[in-house]
Amino acid sequence: MPHMTVDQLMSLLEETPKARPRFVLPDGALIPAHYHITEVGHLTRRFIDCGGAIHETAHACLLQAHVADDVEHRLDAATFAKILDLGKKVLPHGNIDVEVEYEDDGVSQYPIEGAELTGDFLELRLRGKHTDCLAKEKCGIESGCSTADCC
Repeated sequence: MPHMTVDQLMSLLEETPKARPRFVLPDGALIPAHYHITEVGHLTRRFIDCGGAIHETAHACLLQAHVADDVEHRLDAATFAKILDLGKKVLPHGNIDVEVEYEDDGVSQYPIEGAELTGDFLELRLRGKHTDCLAKEKCGIESGCSTADCC
């Protein structure tokens, strides 16, 4: 499923400057309305899987949504767009996926999978991420881990 890019998010924010962006978590719960966007980051992940293959993920823009004690704080789309625009200093281009980092029971990252204008709100729907073994054949995961090189 495609994720929202920086350019797509910026367009939505600029088209609806007075809307109140809100994040809808995969379970339907909302990130509290008084969140702040405290970071715009550029991520690239290089890693080696348990089978020895080296991988590099596509670049992503990571927005940190932080919930502080100032419960009266509300971010409108115009201000959100200004913060995202600051990110141009660290982002290679606008055609990269956007993920939201949020701390609840733990720190999680959620890709933005879509958006919808509902009344005064620009609802940004977040999708969960999942782990997977990238060396299933070598690890024997499909038939039960049975090799000496199993992770």
